[in-house]
Amino acid sequence: MRALLPYLALYCRHKWLLTLGVVLAIVTLLASIGLLTLSGWFLSASAVVGVAGIYSFNYMLPAAGVRAGAITRTAGRYFERLVSHDATFRVLQHLRVSTFSKLLPLSPAGLARFRQGELLNRLVADVDTLDHLYLRVISPMVGALVVIMVVTFGLSWLDVQLALTLGGILLATLILLPPLFYFAGKPTGEAIAIQRGHYRQQLTAWLQGHAELTIFGAAPRYRQQLDETEERWQEAQHRQADLSALSLAVMMLISGAATILMLWMASAGVGGNATPGALIALFVFCTLAAFEALAPVTGAFQHLGQVIASALRVTEITGQKPTVVFTDRAHTIPERVALEINSLSFAYPEQAQMALRDISLRVEAGQHIAILGRTGCGKSTLLQLLTRAWEPQQGEIRLNGEALGQFDETALRASTSVVSQRVHLFSATLRDNLLLAAPGASDAELSEALSRVGLEKLLEDAGLNSWLGEGGRQLSGGELRRLAIARALLHDAPLFLLDEPTEGLDAETERQILDLLATVTRDKTVLMVTHRLRGLANFDSVIVMDNGRIIEQGHHADLMASGGRYYHFHQRL
Repeated sequence: MRALLPYLALYCRHKWLLTLGVVLAIVTLLASIGLLTLSGWFLSASAVVGVAGIYSFNYMLPAAGVRAGAITRTAGRYFERLVSHDATFRVLQHLRVSTFSKLLPLSPAGLARFRQGELLNRLVADVDTLDHLYLRVISPMVGALVVIMVVTFGLSWLDVQLALTLGGILLATLILLPPLFYFAGKPTGEAIAIQRGHYRQQLTAWLQGHAELTIFGAAPRYRQQLDETEERWQEAQHRQADLSALSLAVMMLISGAATILMLWMASAGVGGNATPGALIALFVFCTLAAFEALAPVTGAFQHLGQVIASALRVTEITGQKPTVVFTDRAHTIPERVALEINSLSFAYPEQAQMALRDISLRVEAGQHIAILGRTGCGKSTLLQLLTRAWEPQQGEIRLNGEALGQFDETALRASTSVVSQRVHLFSATLRDNLLLAAPGASDAELSEALSRVGLEKLLEDAGLNSWLGEGGRQLSGGELRRLAIARALLHDAPLFLLDEPTEGLDAETERQILDLLATVTRDKTVLMVTHRLRGLANFDSVIVMDNGRIIEQGHHADLMASGGRYYHFHQRL
């Protein structure tokens, strides 16, 4: 239960709307109970009057009460659903935003051990499950408790003994059955949450890697694993369905026994009247209606195990402490950036081998530096440390003489334009994906940026309203790369960190992009990781890395004359 406390705090942000939903639910339940009770008494009283030969009977008032109860129940149910679902969607919105805002500071260190499908499942499915807390647990429980008190108080005006008997049975049912079925359904609820996560994770991986699985003949085996996971998930759902049926059966048994007891007790007299007549029907129908209000309670607590399991799965991620913590003190955004790296060493978590070893580097403002080396030598890691994606174990990084940790996140992000190896696009329009880099840019500026990187054809048809889809799947690798460069140009920061910006481009397009970057970043500081040797003579300095160290550094001409690793790179062409 303690796992739900952080999420209950989010519910308090909409406490008035949620409270209104509970009040409307109570009004609806009471109207339903009153309608059935009054209708049963009215029909029975009418029959008794006819048999007794009594010709004066006020049927107008109870008939009006029946109509009022029916109208109140219908209107109350409509507005209760309207308010409750609106409140639930608002809470769900804040749950998602709150969860995502806690995920962002954890990336990438705190999320590296989770697969993308697992993260997606916890962010979507597990967060969605938390809305059961209000709709299936809190609202039914509060409503049932209030109904018990109102019914007991109302019937006590007719007969205290009968009212307390019925109230005691209802209260005992409310206290005993929910915990019983909670503990019975807890393992099943946890199994549903876990198997659902496994299934969606495997399904996402199967969809993303279907081509590779088919090529290597592994698709049937992977599909069998997916089917086995689905079977375990369905078995858990069947067990929960059986438990739900059992809870309803137990509730019907208790309801039937209570109805018979009330019929027997009311037959002996109501409120001192030995011939209660139609009042017997009033107590019987009231008992039946009151137990209908309690029906959702036992089933609700079966879902509580699933809700708690989902809360624990989400908290497992969001409860982590960020590896990188930014200062809250605002920092001015520099117009020019000089870099100084002193004795920098870094190793990824749970990795014995160092990714960077004693790196020292000084980059003056406006200098262009190219970084070369074999795959895995630490080039991309160095750029990630400059953006504070990770925190180094040793050494320091300084921007304009100040420690990198003194920059708040907003200032650091505004000071840096990044083109990473993986280009991330959202399932949104072309305009939306470009505005991530420059929220205040006009359509004309966005179109100009696309034209500068040779993506004019994307402006055809729907133009900036073109829907890119998930990950921009209709775009080629080269188009994705150029779109990332367009975003970097729009961001227009004093420091450019480029990780393989021309990867996937043909020779002519590569030349155009390099010329464009050289023009745009003439007065800016640039660090570019590359495997391509084209245009490196135009850089102020070239760095060659190997095994996490800088092994060569200097101008293109000097490195060529030295006959070292850089020279041999050119000889292999």
